Amino acid sequence: MKRYLILEDGSSFSGEGIGANIISTGELAIQTANFGYQEALTDPTNAGKILVFTSPMIGNSGINAIDYESIDPTVKGIIANDVALNISDSENFQDLDLFLKEKNIPAIFNVDTRALVHRLMREETIKASIMDTDDEHAFDQIKALVLPKNKSASVSTKNAYAAPNVGKTVAVLDLGLKHSMLRELSLRQVNVTVLPYNATPVDIENLRPDGIIISNGPGQPDEILKAIKPALDHFYQKCPILGIGLGFLALSDYLKLELVNLPQEFDGINYPVIEQNSNTIWQTAMDINQLVLPDSVQLNMNQEFFDLHTELLAGFTMEKEKVIATAFNPEGAPGSLDAIEIFDHFLKMME
Repeated sequence: MKRYLILEDGSSFSGEGIGANIISTGELAIQTANFGYQEALTDPTNAGKILVFTSPMIGNSGINAIDYESIDPTVKGIIANDVALNISDSENFQDLDLFLKEKNIPAIFNVDTRALVHRLMREETIKASIMDTDDEHAFDQIKALVLPKNKSASVSTKNAYAAPNVGKTVAVLDLGLKHSMLRELSLRQVNVTVLPYNATPVDIENLRPDGIIISNGPGQPDEILKAIKPALDHFYQKCPILGIGLGFLALSDYLKLELVNLPQEFDGINYPVIEQNSNTIWQTAMDINQLVLPDSVQLNMNQEFFDLHTELLAGFTMEKEKVIATAFNPEGAPGSLDAIEIFDHFLKMME
């Protein structure tokens, strides 16, 4: 079935439709990972996006129970050059097309993704729709549509829940957390309670946490800082705090660091950062559209990580203030485990 990707600038790309046969609109995002499509399309940080995969083919390894980052994906669609429609008959794997139908996600393949990516590289953000036609009415519809704000509120848990263990107690403010982050904490025997993004200081204090994590998630820091500022005011310098992704941006904003828009959003697994103290380079996974301007840093930082593409600040630690913040995902998923020691450093802060 022929379907169309309609861009708000008046251009369109045609291809073969699979997945849900629905009309869907979102923000186009380039996904540069050459593996891990299941993690990318189930990552809550990608809520509201239509993901354009630069990998030549996706779907060849199917869908499995281990690689979910959330049970109910919130992406608006996927675009690919090619999709494997026939996979192993193993009961442990599900066909990508069937998965997309079940989750009500449309997709188009046989698209010239290289030409599409070249077009996107010239734009900061661009709306797009997956439709059955590319007529003038379709373009009028997408131009009139306003993309939703504060996406973290829509993907955050509405009720607190526990991931019990026997070690340190950590409260996680859920801005759109990934299952793999909870997995890494569980491997370290951390006793976790996940709270809504707007949990009050009293909600958190009642857990008597040894540490607090502000998770990754979709959206902009100014959209959620008002909600989490009371918690930061109460616990800053009193309790170790780890911010990841959007949590990094929110912490940076709270500390009055200047955030800079990236020329193109980072959304993939191939973003090298250098740790200033050791000159060690980590290959990291990021899903972020802002980093910190180094010249704006007036605080005493014990450790700093710089993105090698832009030389902007992509992470820092402040031992005295008990703060760690990283624009990158320490757990990878997908991506390397170079930065996994961030979790170990956080645990040491709680001792």
